[in-house]
Amino acid sequence: MEEIAGLLTQYGLLLVFTNVLMTQSGVPVPAMPMLIVAGAFAGQGQIALIPLILISVVASLIGDTIWYFAGRRYGYAILRTLCRVAIEPDSCVKRTEDIFERWGAPSLMVAKYVPGFSIIAPPLAGAMRLALFSFVAYSVIGALLWVGLPIALGVFFSLQVEVALAWLESLGTGALLILAAVVLGYIGAKMVERYLLIRFLRMARIGAHELRELMKLETRPIVLDVRSAVARRLDPRRLPGAIAVDIDMPGVALVAVPPDRDVVVYCS
Repeated sequence: MEEIAGLLTQYGLLLVFTNVLMTQSGVPVPAMPMLIVAGAFAGQGQIALIPLILISVVASLIGDTIWYFAGRRYGYAILRTLCRVAIEPDSCVKRTEDIFERWGAPSLMVAKYVPGFSIIAPPLAGAMRLALFSFVAYSVIGALLWVGLPIALGVFFSLQVEVALAWLESLGTGALLILAAVVLGYIGAKMVERYLLIRFLRMARIGAHELRELMKLETRPIVLDVRSAVARRLDPRRLPGAIAVDIDMPGVALVAVPPDRDVVVYCS
């Protein structure tokens, strides 16, 4: 325990800054455990509380701002890239667009507590040309809420955290193996889940050339564009004759679709 305390006392702020920056840059490493432990040491007076909060907010804001400018520079392309590499198959661009469309810039204040929204919200704000001042203001509030909770938990439960750290230290290298196995198991499960989803989608997919040939037939298929309103504004291109559909209320557009026609759906 003394070795861990000494390490966090000497390099605690640097470790927290690096951990939070990596998390907000998209690296799949959790920041909550580090913030809780740092909060516990702040509660014991071994780390200054105010600098801990400030350094965490600054690290979060740096990561968010990088993604914000990437969104402004590359637009919707950066969102498609994030969707491809995300390990959460249910947290890609669509849900993020819906949240941002409904709540606008204030959604950045709670973005970090919504799975999948944390990393996609900043580039989406950039792609939507949200003013930099508004982005920074809401992101700072969001970062304060995000780092404040785990740090507060660490402060109030500092004794329990100390006991847990002592137990982990007694395990030696076994503790590191347990933590590594948990992290790798989580990432592995999500990758398998995503692989199965993509495999299922590909079974029901047709290519652009095949669709083009179908469009030449006398009885052409009905093409539905189920992208969100945000996606259509960011990328106004669409397939010829495609019908825009609100995926939350598809019945409005499907009323006019003949039941004997083939239907082709495309999204982001």
